[in-house]
Amino acid sequence: MGLSDHLYHDRIQTNMGRRRVDGDQHKDRLSDLPECIILHILSFLRTPHAVQTCVLSTRWKHLWKRIPTLNLNSFQFRTLKIFSVFMSKVLSLRDPSTALHTFNISRRGDIEPRLLKKFLNYVYFHNIHLQELVISLHGDIGLIFSCVSSCRALTSLKLSVGPTWRDPKKTLFPKSLNLPLLTSLDLEDFAFCGDESGCAEPFLEFTKLNSLVIRSCKVIDAQILNISSETLVNLDMQNNSSLFAKIKLYAPSLCAFNYAGSHHIHNIRGSGLSSIKQVNIESVHFSASQEDALVLFSWLLDFANIESLTVTSTALQILSLVPDLFEVKLRSLHKLKSLKIDLIRIYEGSLLVLMKEAMLKKAAAKSPKEGAKLRKAFETCFEPPAIPDGMVDFLRQNSPSAEVNLTTKYPSSFNLKQIGESIKGVKINNYRSRFSMRSSSSLPRLSVRSSSSSVASAAAAKSASDAAPASAAEPASAASPNLDPCLGEKDVKSSNKDDEEKHQHNTNAPLQDNGQ
Repeated sequence: MGLSDHLYHDRIQTNMGRRRVDGDQHKDRLSDLPECIILHILSFLRTPHAVQTCVLSTRWKHLWKRIPTLNLNSFQFRTLKIFSVFMSKVLSLRDPSTALHTFNISRRGDIEPRLLKKFLNYVYFHNIHLQELVISLHGDIGLIFSCVSSCRALTSLKLSVGPTWRDPKKTLFPKSLNLPLLTSLDLEDFAFCGDESGCAEPFLEFTKLNSLVIRSCKVIDAQILNISSETLVNLDMQNNSSLFAKIKLYAPSLCAFNYAGSHHIHNIRGSGLSSIKQVNIESVHFSASQEDALVLFSWLLDFANIESLTVTSTALQILSLVPDLFEVKLRSLHKLKSLKIDLIRIYEGSLLVLMKEAMLKKAAAKSPKEGAKLRKAFETCFEPPAIPDGMVDFLRQNSPSAEVNLTTKYPSSFNLKQIGESIKGVKINNYRSRFSMRSSSSLPRLSVRSSSSSVASAAAAKSASDAAPASAAEPASAASPNLDPCLGEKDVKSSNKDDEEKHQHNTNAPLQDNGQ
């Protein structure tokens, strides 16, 4: 019995199936849609879920075979063997006359060479119309790039090819990869090799690149990563190595820049940066230095025409380490319309030490009594403010009408009301964490519209620090339905638990590890 026959005779009941028993009272309108629309809808499903639709009716029995996408994720299966058997049947039963537009293969950890070759061979012989390719696994990089280079119609490529346990080194990204139509490139865990000039330029051949994402990558035999593109619009850099000190950027069409880092802040220099309208800086660098602060300050000067700026509170705390910062008259941020601050609490690290030292120095300059009083407060667990006093005014000095929004994933760690009171004209609205469930209770959100901000008083700051953090209660989420033909109910619960653990990991770390 074939895969679809097996599933078709399986005793799986769906809402659609139950309604169809009632006759015309609940008409099956979905099945009345043209086949092209149904296939388009099915293309958004993971392959195991798409295959399951064969049980809905005789019309649906073979529809999954003509879907132009394949989304293969091994974490949906108990073992790699089950995954291998299931997907082998999918590849053999799929309609060979149907063009393949999207192929996604994801595997946590190493994958057997035999299974990897099977997937890559299928891609190789069905790549004429392939536009989107996603490969996330640990495997033979030679086989993978041989397959990738044959896909000349690709417009989107996402690669996360981590090292195998036998070879833990970063994977070298090839200096030459001829993909003339590529517009979107997403790379994770790669190393870019420098040339004789001490500069790495891995993206020169992608002349139509529109979006570039670089995660956990490094440069070897060079100190400079060169990104030069006339067409680049979106640039996303996350948790890349500190082994290279500088990024040379030439992107006159760049509109959006996202930077996330926990160990280093790269010096960015270049020309044509005035086109950038949207900047997102997600720094959780708790061991920052004054050098990092100067780098952040140089960003504000170079990105002169920002309209939307999103920063973590830790990034603002790092910025506050710039000597005499608030005496500087900015020549940038004249067009700022939106300032979003994500509150993150720091518990340890050199950033906390440096902030305390800077505050003590400033207090002692006023009077020895003020310095002694603040030192005593630090000894009783008083902490520096999440948003340095005067920082919002400083950023809005050339755009006083810019709107300010404060958000946090950890509302119980802050006294949001008192933080809001430190900024004149604050409005408190309903706020729900972007990671919470729909049924969760609402939490205060701070929305600030321009008026001149007042510096928070020392008493308000101390009162805010005395609020003890508590863990926010989260509602239990409903269990996901069993949609996977290769998982029993017990396995589904295990899978849901893994997903919850993965979600918790993603919430607390900007980067997830693909290894097992």
